[in-house]
Amino acid sequence: RPDFTPVSTPVQRSVGYLYESMDDLDAIFANARPGYVYARYGNPTVSALEEAVAVLEGGEAAIATASGMAAVHLVLLGAGLRPGEAIVAARDLYGASYALLAGPMRELGARVTFVDVTDLDSTRAAIEAHRPRLVFVETLSNPLLKLADIPALAEAAHGAGALLAVDSTFTSPYLLQPLACGADYVVHSATKYLGGHGDVLGGVIISSGERVRQLRELLKLTGANLAPDAAWLVLRGLKTLPLRMRQQCENAMQVARWLAAHPDVVRVHYPGLPQQPQHELASRLLRPGLYGAMVSFELPGGIRQVRRFMEALRLCLPATTLGDVYTLVLHPVMSSHRSVPPEERERMGIRDGLVRMSVGIEDAADIIADLEQALAASRSS
Repeated sequence: RPDFTPVSTPVQRSVGYLYESMDDLDAIFANARPGYVYARYGNPTVSALEEAVAVLEGGEAAIATASGMAAVHLVLLGAGLRPGEAIVAARDLYGASYALLAGPMRELGARVTFVDVTDLDSTRAAIEAHRPRLVFVETLSNPLLKLADIPALAEAAHGAGALLAVDSTFTSPYLLQPLACGADYVVHSATKYLGGHGDVLGGVIISSGERVRQLRELLKLTGANLAPDAAWLVLRGLKTLPLRMRQQCENAMQVARWLAAHPDVVRVHYPGLPQQPQHELASRLLRPGLYGAMVSFELPGGIRQVRRFMEALRLCLPATTLGDVYTLVLHPVMSSHRSVPPEERERMGIRDGLVRMSVGIEDAADIIADLEQALAASRSS
């Protein structure tokens, strides 16, 4: 046995594990003692990531998955939904989450109701009327950055006997810990801020020990396991999460202020701006002085201008992801919300000219200079 401890968490790639006693193997299969028997049942490197994220979120336990959407799906399964039972969900969710609820979950018999979670009165009324099994929201919505009042929603959900699941990808545990606000499940696309370098796909769910135990049994059956090499990359990202998030949030504030003053920008969505309707709520829920690193804004020329703008970018990258150290720009109508019907996008407020930006760690002046030249190019083309 080694008599040393490595500084960096080792990557354990083995699919199977040996024990001298078959009694030990049997006890692990029976969940009578901890250990590893087969990679779909658990892996030491993945367990190290799960333990770290649980601590960051203030949860009892966590379970990692192969992607953020696998985590969303696992929560829906873990909530114990049966045909005919209800889900109340935020209307302006990430496009794939919306499509999963509006498509397969409805086809399997779930009664799905979408609401504007910024309207607490109507949301409470929907929860009371439908008595859902699960309420599903995002801390900051994708892409309009509407903030969910997690404590108020938790009170409403629990009052109706429902569980509250919160996708906290946009805020990360550095800005907000939803479990402390009353949430029952927290979901992350670990691909984004937790990994932070654009080189790993993964998801994670944080909850009570008992709920995670139930999710782990489901994961054994569904097989959406995170690979150990991917887990190691997310663990590497966690080490710099506070440093990255602070810089990204500070840059986002500067960029949002600049965009809000630009004559060619129709509107800016960013909760850090004092004129935003949810600024007070953001100041109360999020880490003091930080409002996230996502900024969305609208251009008057619709799809054609957005495409010219994105093609003209030189520093910022027009890529379909977020949370990277680089500034990333995305057109929701083309990508993240392409599967949402146009009339529903319009109802959400996701218009053809909307641009979503994940602000990186570059110098803010360089980001703004690139946005300026790209906006100018989009006008003159």
